[in-house]
Amino acid sequence: MCWRSVLPLLLLASSAAASEGYIVGAGIEGDSNGGFALAALGELGITEATWLSATLAHYTVDSAEGIDADSWFADVGVDHWIDPLGVRLGLSRWGDNDSLDSDDWRASLYWRADGFSIAADYEHRDFTFDLPAAGLFPKRTVDFDASGVGATLRFDVSDTVDIGLSGMDYDYGVNLRLDRNRLLADLLSFSRLSLITSLVDYRVGATLGVGAGERRWQFNLSSWEGEADRSSTRSATVSFLNPLGEQTDIEFVLGLDDSELYGNVSFFSVFIYFYGGS
Repeated sequence: MCWRSVLPLLLLASSAAASEGYIVGAGIEGDSNGGFALAALGELGITEATWLSATLAHYTVDSAEGIDADSWFADVGVDHWIDPLGVRLGLSRWGDNDSLDSDDWRASLYWRADGFSIAADYEHRDFTFDLPAAGLFPKRTVDFDASGVGATLRFDVSDTVDIGLSGMDYDYGVNLRLDRNRLLADLLSFSRLSLITSLVDYRVGATLGVGAGERRWQFNLSSWEGEADRSSTRSATVSFLNPLGEQTDIEFVLGLDDSELYGNVSFFSVFIYFYGGS
């Protein structure tokens, strides 16, 4: 899923904002199902209260069944905080113009105090699929949308340990479980990087962060259910962030998905970050 490439930047967002500086990074990810991703990301602190972020990623999948996929993900966002409230706004696009795309708008209102934060999240998604001719169905374009509401909670257990909880529930403008939409699921369900993996009814997650000096470990468990066929997926990841110098970090992420949709898939990514500013 594309949000795995965005996650490392979000974990470090406060660093750039606090210093009116910047973060730039790049990473690669591969999985045991033939998926490969490249990502570039950055964040710029305009003031101590306002910062901008952007991510660009390219995904390729070469499946054992001979089905290939090539897609792009782009995201821009702005975060503005006035103690103790803040707002985040974002826009992203994911897809392949030859067959599918998704345009997403999101907003979060959050409250933050020492060692604690809570956010109310909203997301609206517009999908377009160009389906090939199959059987009695001619080639056609399918358009639909979805809206999601959720919440994110984070709190410090100690100076070195923190816990995060999140959840999102979606409501779709069409019934994707109808038999006539079966082609949509069959066409796009062969990989964890396929767009259909983001067509979820709900998702929940929990994160445990542990600091060890300038290093940081993070453990994440998440689960989601597909909207089209009610398939469930459980995912576990562990990441390790290690400094390479005063202004450079490297992060390693190892994960495993257990999915009724695309099977068991392991994945590994490496990201490097550079920091600057006052």
